Amino acid sequence: MWNYRSLFVSAGVLAAASPGIHAADKPSKPNIIFILCDDMGYGDLGCYGQKYISTPHLDRMAQEGMRFTQAYAGSPVSAPSRASLMTGQHSGHGHIRGNREYWKDVPMMKYGNNDEYTLVGQEPYDPGHIILPEIMKKNGYTTGMFGKWAGGYEGSSSTPDKRGIDEYYGFICQFQAHLYYPNFLNRYSRSKGDTATIRVVMDENIQYPMYGDEYKKRPQYSADMIHREALEWLDKQDGTQPFYGFFTYTLPHAELAQPNDSILKHYKEKFFEDKTWGGSEGSRYNPVVHTHAEFAGMITRLDAYVGEILAKLKEKGLDENTLVIFSSDNGPHEEGGADPEFFGRDGKLRGLKRQCHEGGIRVPFIVRWPGHVPAGVVNDHQLAFYDVMPTFCELIGDKKFPKKYLNKKLEGDCFDGISFAPTLLGNNNNQKQHDFLYWEFHETDQIGVRMGDWKLVVKQGTPYLYNLAEDIHEDHDVAAQHPDLVERMKDIIRREHRPNDLFPVTLPQ
Repeated sequence: MWNYRSLFVSAGVLAAASPGIHAADKPSKPNIIFILCDDMGYGDLGCYGQKYISTPHLDRMAQEGMRFTQAYAGSPVSAPSRASLMTGQHSGHGHIRGNREYWKDVPMMKYGNNDEYTLVGQEPYDPGHIILPEIMKKNGYTTGMFGKWAGGYEGSSSTPDKRGIDEYYGFICQFQAHLYYPNFLNRYSRSKGDTATIRVVMDENIQYPMYGDEYKKRPQYSADMIHREALEWLDKQDGTQPFYGFFTYTLPHAELAQPNDSILKHYKEKFFEDKTWGGSEGSRYNPVVHTHAEFAGMITRLDAYVGEILAKLKEKGLDENTLVIFSSDNGPHEEGGADPEFFGRDGKLRGLKRQCHEGGIRVPFIVRWPGHVPAGVVNDHQLAFYDVMPTFCELIGDKKFPKKYLNKKLEGDCFDGISFAPTLLGNNNNQKQHDFLYWEFHETDQIGVRMGDWKLVVKQGTPYLYNLAEDIHEDHDVAAQHPDLVERMKDIIRREHRPNDLFPVTLPQ
């Protein structure tokens, strides 16, 4: 467990540099770390206008880099959003478009006295379509992933050991991640001799029940454990081989739970009058006594993790050759007792997680790379998660993308992204723009299209049109006033949507 005495000081205090690696020893290709958190809304950070929650390290990261104001997740929920980032495809083309679960209706097993699922995970990534870690491996990178996988169930064709990951520690299954004090985590470590992704039993946790008054006696807090493994992996990087780290932290997703240390105690004092929540065993969300304090503390804890990552890079002399990105997988949630209305977490955007309105898909997106990405820049370039793959390929000098990575045996294999490397490097005049951005989500039967400042949201087949330049909260449907524009955007939907029996949506007439 870390000492969080310096949580509420500036990031510079943590980031004391040491001599580190000599410049001649550094690889020519940049190292890359992508930090992806879970269910953080657009307005949850200080640098995006949050007034109640302390995020000094991420605010400092924004000051030292570029903060995007029109960046979008791949989907309004976790698994398909992460799939978009991994595959470079939007959710009308990608295989994974929802949270299809594999833990339902399977035999149970025991960890201590706790019932547990014998099979966990979500719909696998299509093994015929290349994903981002595999591309990084082909370009000579060592790869580490720590946190949520959500791209396949145990034993499936798509687990970290089969998809370009050298070192993995975290949750294969995002449903398992609903417990912060779980019965087990998953690991794949080539350095430890693993030949497949395995379960690592939390021996100290399973002495106590998963629910009830004794739950918080469990001492093994998954978020801290995952972060510790990520830091240890980062500490092993000596600068002789480029590395790609994908840190997919579960904070601040429900359940609202964390150690009662200085972070939580600070917010318990700040939010002396707080709300309680009764729990939901079927979803694995335990009861919460201090919902506001727990949620705020989870974001500040995540901020501390980012501060320690940046400090480690400086300590090892890797800071100037490492691109660091921070973002969230979708908009804010109200599950497990979370209270987005209290925190104003939508950043004045309409909608939450599971919705194709702006609040469900527009996310914080901060990029830092000293000496390369201009510092202190606020940028309104429109980008989506499926742009990350071509951007990384351009930055690492991979000229094979996209043609060489298309699978000719996979019908309709494609990539949908546009590199935003010119924007990152300050070359806005050379930046190509999207004609449109696209989302679809079967669970709420919604489709979203953004074309310039125009936004079309289709709900159960009915289209609603908004002018985001004048109506950022999407309050005024102007579809009747612009029938030609609505038809153009409906044509985009008809062209971009490919049928998917697992995740059907209703197309507009």
